[in-house]
Amino acid sequence: MKRLTTSAAGLAAAVLLLAGCGSPGGSGGSGGAVGAPSAGASPVTYGCLTKEQGAKGAVTIPSGVGGVDAYYRDSDAGGARVAIVLSHQNGGSLCDWVPYLDGFTGAGYAVLPFTANGDVATGIESAAGYLKSRGITGLVLIGASKGGTGSLVAAALPGPLPVAAVVSLSGPESFGADNAATAVKRLTVPVLFAVEEHDGTFAADARSLHAAAAPADKQLRIYPGANHGAQVLRDGALPDVQAFLATYAPPRGPTEGLTAAGVKG
Repeated sequence: MKRLTTSAAGLAAAVLLLAGCGSPGGSGGSGGAVGAPSAGASPVTYGCLTKEQGAKGAVTIPSGVGGVDAYYRDSDAGGARVAIVLSHQNGGSLCDWVPYLDGFTGAGYAVLPFTANGDVATGIESAAGYLKSRGITGLVLIGASKGGTGSLVAAALPGPLPVAAVVSLSGPESFGADNAATAVKRLTVPVLFAVEEHDGTFAADARSLHAAAAPADKQLRIYPGANHGAQVLRDGALPDVQAFLATYAPPRGPTEGLTAAGVKG
């Protein structure tokens, strides 16, 4: 190791360098799943949250694919036991979900949209671990396009928390390494497929996935239009999704009968 010479100028430069290393940067959250921003640090907003929202709920969750940027918000009443994990479409981010969060928190759910920087199912697993540390006891998975595919796959895999229900918005049968066509045959939780009828091949994928899905409690909703992913909520799906969740995944359980695997035992 090289020995450093000490001078007033050198000391000043070293102090400035250390100060810079300690400053928050990039689009990351609070620097850790349970950390808090440094005193005086600017809140992380991801370009779509208010400063108040960012200061209260922006987090970076440790993950096997690097830190996952996320935004946690409790239900409006507080003390939510069931959380909705929201996975975005290809090229999107957690910001895709911000216009719809009030509808879920008002119904009694906590929400956690996240920005996937790798495999969606891995991001969901990391999000579930974080939510468990906050006292959440059950999950709902909602995904748009590739996020829908990843949510269907994640719901059929073991995880830190039981999955109560899953919703796929314009999810294709497969995306990358994720194969929803196989995963839906192993699902044991209620599932809703929602899509717009003129959204390319995605309407056909929704029909095919619905037909192959194993759960008895499965629904298919096809809406007029050609919008994709999270925008399906804006075009009439939000009330149907809320009704589906109220029936099969109420915000305070029950979750006792679910398995953490979410698959047939």
